[in-house]
Amino acid sequence: MKQFVRGASILWVVFRYGLDGLVLDSFQKPWLRLVSRIVSIGRNLDAPRGQRLREALERLGPIFVKFGQVLSTRRDLLPADIADELALLQDRVPPFHPDIAIATIERAFRRPVDQVFTHFDRTPVASASIAQVHFATLRDRQGIEREVAVKVLRPGMLPVIEKDLALMRMMAGWVENLSADGKRLKPREVVAEFDNYLHDELDLVREAANAAQLRRNMAGLDLVLIPEIFWDFCHAEVMVMQRMNGVPINQIERLRDAGVDIPKLARDGVTIFFTQVFRDGFFHADMHPGNIQVSLDAATFGRYISLDFGIVGTLTEFDKEYLAQNFTAFFRRDYKRVAELHIESGWVPPDTRANDLESAIRTVCEPYFDRPLKEISLGMVLMRLFQTSRRFHVEIQPQLVLLQKTLLNIEGLGRQLDPELDLWSTAKPFLEKWMLEQMGPQRLLREIQAESPHFAKMLPELPRLLHDYLRNRPQDHQRELLELLAEQKRTNRLLNAVIYTGAGFVLGWVALLLVQQLQVFARLRIF
Repeated sequence: MKQFVRGASILWVVFRYGLDGLVLDSFQKPWLRLVSRIVSIGRNLDAPRGQRLREALERLGPIFVKFGQVLSTRRDLLPADIADELALLQDRVPPFHPDIAIATIERAFRRPVDQVFTHFDRTPVASASIAQVHFATLRDRQGIEREVAVKVLRPGMLPVIEKDLALMRMMAGWVENLSADGKRLKPREVVAEFDNYLHDELDLVREAANAAQLRRNMAGLDLVLIPEIFWDFCHAEVMVMQRMNGVPINQIERLRDAGVDIPKLARDGVTIFFTQVFRDGFFHADMHPGNIQVSLDAATFGRYISLDFGIVGTLTEFDKEYLAQNFTAFFRRDYKRVAELHIESGWVPPDTRANDLESAIRTVCEPYFDRPLKEISLGMVLMRLFQTSRRFHVEIQPQLVLLQKTLLNIEGLGRQLDPELDLWSTAKPFLEKWMLEQMGPQRLLREIQAESPHFAKMLPELPRLLHDYLRNRPQDHQRELLELLAEQKRTNRLLNAVIYTGAGFVLGWVALLLVQQLQVFARLRIF
């Protein structure tokens, strides 16, 4: 009954905010249009469709807000106006009662909160759809007091999520079956992708592991601070990390007044991102201003502070090569190579004509070159490539969509800090260095070093493996080997005959020469 009521309330919001109009023109059932008109009498549809969708998701609650945030990353599927509006969704969720947070902590660690922390601030400092954060103090293993941030999962999330996900799957099926554009938008796949993201974020140990990996990767860069994780105090529902003190990056005037070099800050952000992408293949995929601060402490002045590691992206060597070559070919206006890369990736159907794809890519990319390089958006380039690929039925990989979304965030933030930022000039050294490492002798040396332990273990085993093979070889192989040995014997006999004949000829010739010399000596004696 509760699920029916929830489904009815969702449908009411859908009609009241005119979301049926997003697919109304392609509804194949006339009675559905009639029902939507009756139910939605008196509604006001003056606002743009993207705004109405955003407001409806906010009305439906935290899970739908989170869904909208994830949906905003799929710019390869959504119209630009809707994607832009969904990107404005923020987790402005009222906090839950601190007693509930304390109960969760005590259940996770099986002891009173006063025994876990020397001090726990009951007032939360941040609240989102999945969790909220409290400041606290604890003693580490060395007995040193440390200021920490405690992230506590919002209670009762899993049952609510499962119910709403079931309804989302049902609605996705309706959209796919009733809308002519439904199959192209792939609503079921989008919901499945959201399901994965959401369940990953519900496990705070996974988020802690992401943070630890990024902290390790960025340790030598000296441009970004990532909180230390206190593993003795981490649980699926509770994560304890180092407390970070910084100024939100969107408070630009405050940073400027503090003496932060804003243009350098913009360049550093791009450097951090491309290092994570092209060096590590492991990047923070939720880098909106709410998750980024800037340190004003003397020892780390002007460095970035990254927070919230629930969503990260990973790239394989193939993904990195695809991206690097695509960007390089694009800026050389080598559209044929861009088309070839799409085909070589295997994401384009094998019967795609390279010339047609090249022409389509040239059409969408060439207008960018009427602008200075500093005005070219790499995120938009990638998005346009994805959109063009969609016309040719390309299946875009989720990790590349995450990358494109994060790249757009980084570009927007970088140009907000410094309108003169030339993103290509910052990215180019990373691309060139990566290409050199992939194509040059360094890669061969790296691969040999990586495989050397395997070779060292395998070489001593080769004689035994060869002996076992010869003893247990199949009969067919045994017969072939016997024939080979017989042929070898015939060859040996022939070689022996040739050698013996040649040796006899040589000996005879030497004997003849010796006889002739003796005869000469005899004549000399006679005279």
